[in-house]
Amino acid sequence: MSRYRLLREADADAPEHWRALDRALAHWVTVHGGSALLARVAGWASYADGLGDAALPLAGADAGRHGMALLSAAQLDELRAQPLVGDGSRMTPFVLDADGRFALWRNHAHESAIAARIRARRAAATAPDAAAVAGDVRVLFGGDESAASERQRAAVAASAGRRLFVLTGGPGTGKTTTVLRMLLMLQRRAGTAPVIQVAAPTGKAAQRLLQSLRAGKKQLLAGNRALPQDWQPLLARLPEHEALTLHRLLGYDPQRNLFTRGRRRPIAADIVVVDEASMVDLAMLRSLLDAVRDDASLILVGDADQLTSVAAGSVLMDLVAALEREGAPELVRLEHSFRAERALMPLNQAVRAGDMDALMHAIVKAGAQASLRNLPDTAALRTAVRQWAAELAEAGLRPVLGQAAADSPRQGSLWPAEPAVPGEAQLALQALQRLGRRQLLCALREESFGALALNALIEAELKQHWQVPAETLWYPGRAVMITRNDYAARLFNGDIGLCLADAEGRLRVWFEASGADGEPSARALAPDSLPAHEGAFAITVHKSQGSEYEHAAVVLPPDPQHRILSRQLLYTGVSRAKRVVEIWGLPEVVAAALARPIQRAGGLAAKLG
Repeated sequence: MSRYRLLREADADAPEHWRALDRALAHWVTVHGGSALLARVAGWASYADGLGDAALPLAGADAGRHGMALLSAAQLDELRAQPLVGDGSRMTPFVLDADGRFALWRNHAHESAIAARIRARRAAATAPDAAAVAGDVRVLFGGDESAASERQRAAVAASAGRRLFVLTGGPGTGKTTTVLRMLLMLQRRAGTAPVIQVAAPTGKAAQRLLQSLRAGKKQLLAGNRALPQDWQPLLARLPEHEALTLHRLLGYDPQRNLFTRGRRRPIAADIVVVDEASMVDLAMLRSLLDAVRDDASLILVGDADQLTSVAAGSVLMDLVAALEREGAPELVRLEHSFRAERALMPLNQAVRAGDMDALMHAIVKAGAQASLRNLPDTAALRTAVRQWAAELAEAGLRPVLGQAAADSPRQGSLWPAEPAVPGEAQLALQALQRLGRRQLLCALREESFGALALNALIEAELKQHWQVPAETLWYPGRAVMITRNDYAARLFNGDIGLCLADAEGRLRVWFEASGADGEPSARALAPDSLPAHEGAFAITVHKSQGSEYEHAAVVLPPDPQHRILSRQLLYTGVSRAKRVVEIWGLPEVVAAALARPIQRAGGLAAKLG
C-alpha cells in the first residue's frame, strides 16, 4: 500500500498535459532507483517522443521544448552520474549524449543503426563506366539536353553503381518519371535481370506509384521520344501490377508485432524503391535498412518539405539535410515543375520558404486559381461548407450502373466482391475520378474545424440535395476512406471508395483498381464487407499525402496558437492542388503556420555527419 501512495503522490506532481504513458515511465524510473530529477526528465522525454521528437534537448538553443523547465549544469551532471543513464556506448534505459540530447534507448539505437547502415551503403558505391552511363542517359531522355531536365538527367546518372540514392522534390517535378528512367538504366548496367520491388508507406501511395509508372511506360513506348527497340524489353520487367505497403514488403506479422524480413531473411530484390519517404519514421527506416540486402540498391523518393512521419523522427528531412550539407552525390533535389498549370508554383514556393508577403502576392497573381478565405468562426465555416457541398452535389457522383446480368451468381444480396457487369466498372471509375478532382483537407481531425465534423456536415447537405433520408447510412454518392489495411480484400489505409447503385437499386462500394491489361479500372464490394472506414468528403492533410487533386481547399483552425499549425502542414495541404487551391483560414493563422517550421529534435543528423 505504501508503494501505491508513492505513485499517487508522484502522479500529482506530473504536468497536466502528460499522457498516462509519460506518467508511467516517470513512475518506473522512481521504482527502479532513479532520482526525482531523472523521473521528471524521463517523463518529458516520453512526452516529446509522443510529439515526434527522437530526443529531448537539455542544453543549447532547443532546450526547454514543450514547456519543460531548463536544467542547470549541475543538474545535467547529476543525470549523467545515474546508473540508468549512459552515453550510448552501452545499453542503458536512457542516453544523454555530449551535446545534451536525452533519448530513450530505443530511439538512440534506431538512429545509431540507421547512421551505420547509411555510411556502409555510401561506402559500397562502385564507379560505373561514365561514358556508358552518359550514353544511356541520352537515350533515356531522347537526346533532351534542356535546362528543365538537367537535374533529372543528373539523378539518373548519379544513381549508377550506388547502394543508396535519395531523390527529393516538390509536386510536379517529375520524381516518378526520373525513377522510371533510373530503373531502366540500372537494369541496363546490371547486365542480368535484377528483381525490382516498389513500395510506399500506405496502400494509397503505393497504388499511385504504380499508376505513375504505368503512365511513364506508355510514354516511353510511343511518341517522338520512344525508347529504341533494344531498350523496350527492360520496360516489361518493371513492376506494373503490385506495389506493396512497407508493412507487406517487410513481412509484418500482426500477431507478434514484428517484421519477418531482416538481416537473416532479407527482401528478395536487387533494387528497392520506396516512395513518399517523408512518411517513414525512425523505426521503419531502420527495419527497411536491415531488410534490404547489402548488395541491393535502395532508392528513397519523397518531398523532404512535406509533413514528417506520425511516429518519432524526421528521417527524410534529416537525411536530405545531411547529404545536402556535404554536397553528396547520393542526393538530387528536383526543382523544375513540369505541370501544365504553373500558376500555383509561386504559391507553393512561398509556403515552403515561410514567406507571408510572397504568399499573398502569389495568391493575387494566380487570380481565380488561388484564394484566401477568412473563416473566423464556425458560422462562417458552415456557410463555406454548404457552398462546397452544393458544388459536389452537381459533380456527377451518382451514376446509375447497368443492369446486372440475370445469370450472375448471387449469395444473399451481394457477394463481398462481385464481378462487375461490362460497362459498370468504367462508369464507376469515371465517378471515382470526378470525386477525386475536389477535396476538402483539414488540419484537424477532431473539433468543429476537423475532418469528422465537416464530413458529417457535407453528408447532411448532400442528402438534402439528393433527397436521401437523413438517417440513411449507405446511399448512392457516399464517399468513404478505408482506415485499416485488409489484405484479403486488397484494401488499404487511405483507399477511397464511392457507393453506387445499379439499375435494381442494389448498393456496392467501388474502388479504383487495375484491370487485367494494367489499365485503370474499378471493383466493387458490398458495404457490409468493408474493413474499418470513415467518411471521405473531408479528410485530414496527413491522410492526403501521396494524393493530388484538381481543386483542394485547406481548412485551418481559427486559433493562431493551435499546436497543429506548421509550415509543413500548410505546404503539404496546398501542394496537393494541381489547378485550384483555397486556403480557408484567417491571415494571422496562415502567418502563424508559416512562421512555425517543424524542427523535430533528435540525434540522427549529427550521427549521419
